[in-house]
Amino acid sequence: MSTKQQEEFENQVDIPEGVTVTVNKHMVSFVGPLGKTHKSFRSIPIDVKVSEGKILLSAIEQKKKDYAILHTARSIIRNICEGLVTGYTIKMKVVFSHFPITVKVEGKNVLIENFQGERAPRITHIVGNTKVIPKGEDVVLTGEVWTDITQTAANIELKSKVKNKDHRVFLDGIYVFEKKKGIEK
Repeated sequence: MSTKQQEEFENQVDIPEGVTVTVNKHMVSFVGPLGKTHKSFRSIPIDVKVSEGKILLSAIEQKKKDYAILHTARSIIRNICEGLVTGYTIKMKVVFSHFPITVKVEGKNVLIENFQGERAPRITHIVGNTKVIPKGEDVVLTGEVWTDITQTAANIELKSKVKNKDHRVFLDGIYVFEKKKGIEK
């Protein structure tokens, strides 16, 4: 295998100012101005090392699949580093036609009440350190880790899905309408 082909299976991510990264076996810990988080790479076949302000990633094997996994790991690490400096915001809109839907937050759960006139609230879980703030007909999700925020938004959207009815007519639900970098207050 040529050196050019070997270089394809190695990559690096620059660590932004204000973020410190430590590696303990397969656990990578990040600390930044907005908080701290960690990511386990136990199930991902890559080696992670930190040196001179850069995170060095290398694939264990050299197959096409490992090349794709290496770049996925790179984007996960880059998003975490970027999120610890700037943060992320997702805005969701509460849409209803007849029964007014209310969204409440209790601890690590989001309660969707009065969805299509249902008596019991639909409950979904908040992932990670995501902050969920209901503001009238909007729900604002903010946090440092992009994967946690998007998973929380997906959980809320799936819990407010209309089932056993024509989805072209019954448009009730909670839908994402804006995604951006930076934490909105």
